[in-house]
Amino acid sequence: MEVQWVGAAESTHPVVVFLHEGLGSVSAWKAFPHDFCCAHGLRGLVYSRYGYGRSTPKPALELWGPGTMLAQAHEVLPALLKKMDITCPWLFGHSDGGSIALLYAARHPAAGLVVMAPHSFVEDVALRQIEAAKVAFETTNLRQRLARHHLDVDSAFRGWNDMWLNPEFKAWNIEAELTRITCPLLAVQGEDDEYGTLKQIHCIAASAAQTQTLVLAHCAHSPHRDQPAALTVEAGAFIKTAVHGH
Repeated sequence: MEVQWVGAAESTHPVVVFLHEGLGSVSAWKAFPHDFCCAHGLRGLVYSRYGYGRSTPKPALELWGPGTMLAQAHEVLPALLKKMDITCPWLFGHSDGGSIALLYAARHPAAGLVVMAPHSFVEDVALRQIEAAKVAFETTNLRQRLARHHLDVDSAFRGWNDMWLNPEFKAWNIEAELTRITCPLLAVQGEDDEYGTLKQIHCIAASAAQTQTLVLAHCAHSPHRDQPAALTVEAGAFIKTAVHGH
């Protein structure tokens, strides 16, 4: 697995682990994890999941089912954290990575969560966008643009796209798991998120009472790209408050 340490190596705060979106990777985050951690004196770990970035690609015939994110949260991530000697981390997840972070914290100790544009259930608006992405991958330069960030671009794209467009995935829902989360939780979403409505973060807040929500104006599905300054300030303050209690 491709991993990268960022930020303040001497930090005594819990490590912040960044979990990328369904088409993401270490390089697709660009400078955000580094800049965020440096701004707040934190140490961060960024990694590419199996099938993404410069991690091992998946075989072409291997199909990812509705249980993929659960397996990432309950098997792969705990093993990675153990390997990297990280205990009770902060998880900073985007989109599918946000969902994995939520699933992890429902069953494992975490210092806290920041989840951006997470999915708790499947909405038609998301499926329409994912269907459109499939067409774009096959007919536009999207394939070339994604290839900058993935050793095997077909592995990354097909793994994500085929999973979401699998008819069985329509019933995917993690709301029951959310009630088990007890750590501090900041759920962030853009007003203009093209992959989900604000029902996604409201659902989290309804299930986990300690949740704080942050809705960003002039922001689509990727707050760290559309509103990096506001996100850095708000998420950093949330983490510092949770760590220091003020």
